[in-house]
Amino acid sequence: MTFSTDTTRTFLWLSAHPEPRSLNGALRRDAIAHLRQRGHTVLESDLYAMRWDPVLDRRDGAGGADHGKRFIVSSHTRSAYLARSHPSEVIAEQVKLRRADAIVLQFPLWWYGMPAIMKGWFDRVFVSGFAFGIDASSGRRLRFEQGPFVGKRALVVTTLGDRPCAIGPRGISGELTELLFGLLHGTLAYTGMSVLPPWALPSADRVTDYAGARDSLGSRLDGMFVDAPIAYRPQFTGDYTPEWELAPHVQPGEHGLRVHLERGGHRP
Repeated sequence: MTFSTDTTRTFLWLSAHPEPRSLNGALRRDAIAHLRQRGHTVLESDLYAMRWDPVLDRRDGAGGADHGKRFIVSSHTRSAYLARSHPSEVIAEQVKLRRADAIVLQFPLWWYGMPAIMKGWFDRVFVSGFAFGIDASSGRRLRFEQGPFVGKRALVVTTLGDRPCAIGPRGISGELTELLFGLLHGTLAYTGMSVLPPWALPSADRVTDYAGARDSLGSRLDGMFVDAPIAYRPQFTGDYTPEWELAPHVQPGEHGLRVHLERGGHRP
């Protein structure tokens, strides 16, 4: 899919920070204003402001009110999705995501992951039938290059306390795309999205040049549909076995997360 820089798009800005007056709050407000000034539509999900409940339980499944039955998470949430019987707040988030050409996920890196409230957003919203599964008519597996969100772009925006070198290739915290592999590859790419290298602001508690950080993020947003995404390997073109393991002829003798990047592809 080809995107031009002068085309207006619809963004979903998903954010998780408990303090609107924080650095994250300021970046969020200025970045959304930046997008709107350029004519884009921005849908917002400020999870703390929404008082989002992150806990997936039987209310999210079809027939969930019947406490006498065993709650089978994947199949029952899929049935609820197909029957449109999910809680209204879950349906509303699915509608936003369906409308969006791109999703921006903004959060502070807490214990090297998303805040629990955002993880719970994915647990409740990205259910079978909506974000992954099997096409009932064709039997096609809906993930990676066949995922339901092919054509959408995704950008992670994060702040962290580590120094810049700490998240580099030899940093003590690990290279950022590997540190966030579960989210970037296992959630966003898995559902079909084209995932851009994350935008990160290290040493966030000691920022002295807010304008520089704001403008850097604005530049990344301007390139959302022209910058090269991370070149994760497709699953169904011969690189992987039917058991989902990298095939013996692909990068033999190598292992680790980087083998799931195509050689010659974009490496952040």
